[in-house]
Amino acid sequence: MGVCRWSAVLAAVGLCAGCAGPTARLPELPDDEVAAERRFQETAQIRDYYRALARLDAVAFRLRIANRRYCRNVAPQLGLRAASAQSLPRRFREFSAETLGTGWTHPTVLSVVDNSPAALADIRSGDEILALDNDVVPARHTARWIDNRLASRGEAPVTLMIRRGGRDAPHTLRPLTGCAVPVELAVDPLPNAFADDERIVIYSGILRLAKTDAELAVIVGHELAHLTLGHLGKRRHNALLGKLGGMLLDHGLMTAQIQTHGMFEKYFERAGALAYSIEFEREADYVGAYYAARAGYDISAVPRVWRALALESPGELRVNDSHPTTPARFVHMQKTIAEIKDKQRRGLPLEPDLESIAAPPEPPGASPN
Repeated sequence: MGVCRWSAVLAAVGLCAGCAGPTARLPELPDDEVAAERRFQETAQIRDYYRALARLDAVAFRLRIANRRYCRNVAPQLGLRAASAQSLPRRFREFSAETLGTGWTHPTVLSVVDNSPAALADIRSGDEILALDNDVVPARHTARWIDNRLASRGEAPVTLMIRRGGRDAPHTLRPLTGCAVPVELAVDPLPNAFADDERIVIYSGILRLAKTDAELAVIVGHELAHLTLGHLGKRRHNALLGKLGGMLLDHGLMTAQIQTHGMFEKYFERAGALAYSIEFEREADYVGAYYAARAGYDISAVPRVWRALALESPGELRVNDSHPTTPARFVHMQKTIAEIKDKQRRGLPLEPDLESIAAPPEPPGASPN
């Protein structure tokens, strides 16, 4: 360490010698008590996460099955989540046995969606999965392995060898085809969600905001609608057009000896990305409500979630350059629900009134809503 750095350290020590500190006589904090409380909080967090994930899985499963005709990519699904200690995130492994009942050798069923193929086959939380159609189910990357095996079989029945209470027994499941869109849960207190080309991500803050499964279904349906309506591709297209326009303007000014340093390229690209953004969000709200209703949710009271969001994000009450304001979303949802209820009363198909997403025919064997 150089002389100057040592001088700075000594000067800081000298200054701190005169610093003012707390005057209360605080209780001691035994290390073992702090460690015990840390373990309690960590195990509580794991239980809370997987409880929330089971709720999200149940809603997402219903949406994927009911709206598969709108999805470009579909896949067979069982309606269960299974994992071993090896396949869990590293931060969960130490506590997985006491919190989730998972072992290291075989994947354990963590949750089962009601009325899913797994539930109808009497698969239960806590069951160990030994094999699928006589192939040993790996303890690592379990979900991906099962999805890959199901993809090659379609809706053909599959047999899971289940160990429960020390006894092994086969269970036959009949998969259902649904949208092949993973829905993930991120631990984040913000009331937010997003979709990209590969998945839908729901923040844990949304699950606390959405008090009912119907409210959660409309939010997940909103993100699903972004994918089925092609909004991500349209935004990229608009951003590219804006970028190209900005590049031409930058180049034109450069020929006139005016340096812009790519300012217009960046500005127009962002402007292009925001073009029709509010309209895309309104469209996703509208279609997402239909998706939730098609999945059997009573969405009558769903507009409440926008009032709840206004309490969490008061800045969205009046101005937002990418989303409708929360008052506008509340009124829009009320009118959308009225439209859906009218179609239900008249026995009309629950199809959004959008020419851009004219629904293809139901796939063979599809069940009615």
